Amino acid sequence: MSKKGKKRIGLGILGLILGIIWLSPFYMMISNSFKTKKEIFESPLKPPRGINFSNYVEAARDLNFGHTFMNSILITIISVVIIIVFSSMAAYALSRVRSKVSTVVFFIFVAAMLIPFQAVMIPLVSLFGKLGMLNRPGIIFLYLGFGSSLSIFLYHGTISSISKSLDEAAIIDGCNRFQVFWYVIFPILKPITVTIAILNTIWIWNDYLLPSLVINQPGMETIPLKMFFFFGEYTKQWHLALAGLTLAIIPVIIFYFVAQKHIIKGITAGSVK
Repeated sequence: MSKKGKKRIGLGILGLILGIIWLSPFYMMISNSFKTKKEIFESPLKPPRGINFSNYVEAARDLNFGHTFMNSILITIISVVIIIVFSSMAAYALSRVRSKVSTVVFFIFVAAMLIPFQAVMIPLVSLFGKLGMLNRPGIIFLYLGFGSSLSIFLYHGTISSISKSLDEAAIIDGCNRFQVFWYVIFPILKPITVTIAILNTIWIWNDYLLPSLVINQPGMETIPLKMFFFFGEYTKQWHLALAGLTLAIIPVIIFYFVAQKHIIKGITAGSVK
């Protein structure tokens, strides 16, 4: 066998091993979600003895899944849409208006990615409490603030690779700046927009810390907040928690697979002119 063939086999084996390692947490979560608590503690690695959906029924009832799911969907969709709209417009303005001010503003956004939420959460929550914004609009506004930096950074790189001649041609045809962006530039940004949507959807959908500080009130909980119901002071209902987690990740997985063809395009957009 040639060296090239051996190399391919080696890479294939390595890929298989990495794939198994990557999928093992999903296997444990799904397989244990069909077990009783006793079975989980006996051996979490063994497959379930039978397919039993009672854990899912009980978890959905305890989570008030329909209402909690709609809370998460509402907050996630509105937050992601607002992040995309404002970040894309800001990146377009910073990319097309070349000046010292725009450069400084852009680097401020980039530097903001280095600030951890834990460093500012106490003053922010205190301020939002005084303003009466410890509610859904308040958390959506906070997600806009924390999600804009990375989104503007990604949009800026892509927009910078788009020729300004497109803007000039649209302006000659009678478009104003707003129309140039929405009807000419924004459709070109579809791959990076999908990538940004996926990144922010996964982050917001799975976020626990920010909702626990801002909307930790009965009837307003998101799925990660409600999942805490299964972890009491003296007992942990792992069989129900894993069933609830399986239900919670299904929407994100579906969204990811629907949009995956745009991910590579979005990641590489702007890297080559």
